[in-house]
Amino acid sequence: MGTNTEELTLELPYETCTTDGGCVAQKGGITMDGNWRWTHKVDDYVNCYTGNEWDPELCPDSATCTENCALDGIDEATWNGTYGIHIDGDSMQLDFVTEGPYSRNVGSRTFLLDESGEQYVMFNLLNQEFTFDVNVSNLPCGLNGALYFVAMDADGGMSYETNDCGAKMGTGYCDGQCPHDLKWINGEANCDEWNPSDNDENAGTGKFGSCCAELDIWEANAITQAFTTHPCSCDGQYRCEGTECGDNAADERYDGVCDKDGCDYGSWRLGDHEYYGPGSDFKIDTNDWITVVSQFITSDGTADGKLTAFRRKYVQNGVVFENSVVTFPGEDIEAYDEVSAGFCENIKILFDDHNHHDELGGLERMGEQMRPGMVLVMSLWDDHEANMLWLDSNYPLDKDPSIPGVNRGPCPEDSGTPDDVETNSPHSSVTFAKIRVGDIDSTYDA
Repeated sequence: MGTNTEELTLELPYETCTTDGGCVAQKGGITMDGNWRWTHKVDDYVNCYTGNEWDPELCPDSATCTENCALDGIDEATWNGTYGIHIDGDSMQLDFVTEGPYSRNVGSRTFLLDESGEQYVMFNLLNQEFTFDVNVSNLPCGLNGALYFVAMDADGGMSYETNDCGAKMGTGYCDGQCPHDLKWINGEANCDEWNPSDNDENAGTGKFGSCCAELDIWEANAITQAFTTHPCSCDGQYRCEGTECGDNAADERYDGVCDKDGCDYGSWRLGDHEYYGPGSDFKIDTNDWITVVSQFITSDGTADGKLTAFRRKYVQNGVVFENSVVTFPGEDIEAYDEVSAGFCENIKILFDDHNHHDELGGLERMGEQMRPGMVLVMSLWDDHEANMLWLDSNYPLDKDPSIPGVNRGPCPEDSGTPDDVETNSPHSSVTFAKIRVGDIDSTYDA
């Protein structure tokens, strides 16, 4: 842990709710993912990592780099002026591009800490609902204001003897994509076999990836949205290497330990083009605040049951809206309005998608990985790999958009390039507020 700047944990309260007791405020805090933090020589101001490359003298190999380098803290001026994070009461705004005094920052990834400031809040969501308010009106094509859960370690990986930072400093990240771009995994520098990105001046990939189950509550901009389950065969956070990472470049996407495609429910992709979007012509108007309600239904109506459905409701201007319903004219498919076992199986067939989700145990497996508790992540990002077309346009581009599942949103096929959105939409932002968790139908006003 670096000592050049003392860490300031930003306060962000949340609420726990019951059907008979109402909602009670809980003290929470925000920390920044260690991947965004200044990585420098221990007790010095010399960078260990600059741009998208490790210093060859300080970091010739993982062991040496781990010994030589530290993660530094973030003070109030840095939170606002470098990273573009602004908190007002129970509301947090994430800015897209921030021109800081020493660097240009793009996007961010934050985690919710508990009252101690030393552990992540572990949310137990089975037979519960999770609700938040969100404003995506300032998110154009190509951006993703995401709120999701991952099966990280509560202590951020402090069990590894070389990790002195832990959750307080935002370490231990993992997700269903088994990302290789993490600078630190399991308390060690991921500098071995590091390849600087050819289209991202701040990123690269190392030898290892960091895998864990991922529950995407909200991936969205003002144009489209989706919620998705990503089960894994591994339990908790797992450092992968080689085939088990499921890397696209090695044509091993479906050989890895995690389901990278997921079972996704996006209203536009599923055929309802009037449900969600900017303006009064849409049922859910993204020009205004939206309350997003996610319910996790179990087989026996208790937290001990198996996960059977991931259900969605929206509240806007005092009106409760049930989720959109799958409709494909001419297709013999049951009507669904939630992620369920039947939905995942049938929609993969209809879309002619590889069903890695069910191969890894499907929704039941997802529920088992939710049981120990999951960490809340809130982020804003652009996409250097696929320009976010998988969320808001036609994807993949080599398929006819008339094929079910290819058209995921109305954004142009040439939209979403990072150079474009960073240059033309730098002042974009997303705001999350009023985070609540509790009994089914206890966290929102009907």
